[in-house]
Amino acid sequence: MRPFSYVSAPDVPAALQAVAEPGAKFLGGGTNLVDLMRQDIEHPGTVVDITRLPLTAVEELPGGGLRIGALARNSQVAGHPLLRARYPMLAQAILNGASAQLRNMATIGGNLLQRTRCLYFYDRAAACNKREPGAGCAAAGGFTRNHAILGVSEHCFAAHPSDLCVALAALDATVEVESTRGVRRIPIGEFHRLPGDTPHVETTLEADELITAVDLPPLPVAANSRYRKVRDRASYAFALVSVAAALRVSEGRVAEGRVAEVRLALGGVATKPWRATEAERALLGASATAESFAHAADAELATARPTPDNAFKIELTRRTIVATLAGLGKDSA
Repeated sequence: MRPFSYVSAPDVPAALQAVAEPGAKFLGGGTNLVDLMRQDIEHPGTVVDITRLPLTAVEELPGGGLRIGALARNSQVAGHPLLRARYPMLAQAILNGASAQLRNMATIGGNLLQRTRCLYFYDRAAACNKREPGAGCAAAGGFTRNHAILGVSEHCFAAHPSDLCVALAALDATVEVESTRGVRRIPIGEFHRLPGDTPHVETTLEADELITAVDLPPLPVAANSRYRKVRDRASYAFALVSVAAALRVSEGRVAEGRVAEVRLALGGVATKPWRATEAERALLGASATAESFAHAADAELATARPTPDNAFKIELTRRTIVATLAGLGKDSA
């Protein structure tokens, strides 16, 4: 680990002033940043500790939404009774994301900035455009079983690792950020960037901006929601495929009902948390049957660009979408 300066910020203005220094980075729970510093991937000149800032509350918003402070611990959020009742997919995503020890340290804001777990990104001997812009992508000729099939480019097809962000994408969350220039609100779908030819630029967050909160809109359909994660082992591992879904069926019996409202997002298969808009469009008004769910999945996966190593993710994603929506359809009946 390289030498760095340390600043403990007592309040938000002090934090914003400290991070304005070149090479400064915020430190929340540190569950990702500290690892990257130890592995000589991240090299902040100054670490600005923000754990003392008053950004830990989970509060009800007018109309029934929730505001989650950026420094709220994952375990605190997953256990909040209003969140568990109104947005169960989000609580499930957090609980599926990491061990209790990590959940007790990791923050909501930090999770939004979690970096890829691509093996080549972590291997300093391998070429990686995320780690070193213009270096090339060793995964292009390497092992790609865990890589993305959606949103990829020739410069990068590393999968985004977060579980929580997949649920936030399905819920249309808004990220509030602050800098010395003022407050900005970023829709979650615009927060993470596709790799294109600049895979090292992963979000639309500016270097001097601090995430202060995540707002969840009032969303009655989210009460009937689920996060389903498929991974190589039952213990904590990154997703091969994950699905965050919410569903409302218009009639009493599933076999006869129509999809009145649906939210769907995918993880483990894309270079960013992936809102499945094509599948949603195909489902609205369709019969709530396995055949309709499969058709919608096929519509979403039509643009997939798999490699020989991860082509299995197409069928695995299809089956996971169908199983998740079918379960929600029974609950909605």
